[in-house]
Amino acid sequence: MQKNGTVIVLLGPPGAGKGTQADRLSSALGIPTISTGEMLRQECRSGSPLGAQVEKLLNSGQLVKDELIQEVVAQRLAQPDCSEGCILDGFPRTAVQARFLDQLLNSLNFDGPAVIDLTIAPEELIARLSSRRQCPVCSRTFHCVEGMSTFCPHDGSDLIIRADDQPATIRRRLQIYSENTSEIVRFYQHRRYHRVNATHSVEDITQKVLRVLGTNLDRTKDSKPPVPASQRLWAQIS
Repeated sequence: MQKNGTVIVLLGPPGAGKGTQADRLSSALGIPTISTGEMLRQECRSGSPLGAQVEKLLNSGQLVKDELIQEVVAQRLAQPDCSEGCILDGFPRTAVQARFLDQLLNSLNFDGPAVIDLTIAPEELIARLSSRRQCPVCSRTFHCVEGMSTFCPHDGSDLIIRADDQPATIRRRLQIYSENTSEIVRFYQHRRYHRVNATHSVEDITQKVLRVLGTNLDRTKDSKPPVPASQRLWAQIS
């Protein structure tokens, strides 16, 4: 039986640019992005008992339990828009989750995932995340520099600092990520695993990822046009 399309896993610590690259790859390849972090934050905003539990974990920098996030991902990948593949941003984060994903993809008639590992120095990550702001209405995130407006350029809402971007929480998140990275890399390193330096420009990173995936932005449909110069002060990041 012919396999379905490609599932792409984006690895990388918080602030490496996974969200930005996921959006660009989604437009270039015509497959949806599944951001487990955003799905969990939406649950927090819902006010449900589950959302309260998730919010407590996120605010403390802890990982959500495997069983919970695996259920969320399985339900999402079963949706029709994922039939040709998808981009996973934020999953898997542990070897247990990676093994679950292999089983899930096999049951859905997909090959194993193509893994892109965005790498960046911890010092730069802390600087990026400390200056990150999010719009509470449209959920877009921005890197704010001194003198920049604190209003969302899309809907005018006041930008906020996410609870998981507080300095103490950032350090805890990076520690947790570091503890789990080695086992994830070991799990994937002999498969379709590619390391990509995330300190280059957004466009350069996208082109590099597309090359290792065996395609090219110029040959893909529905790719995003260049950002106008007037909008470049607002740099969306993951």
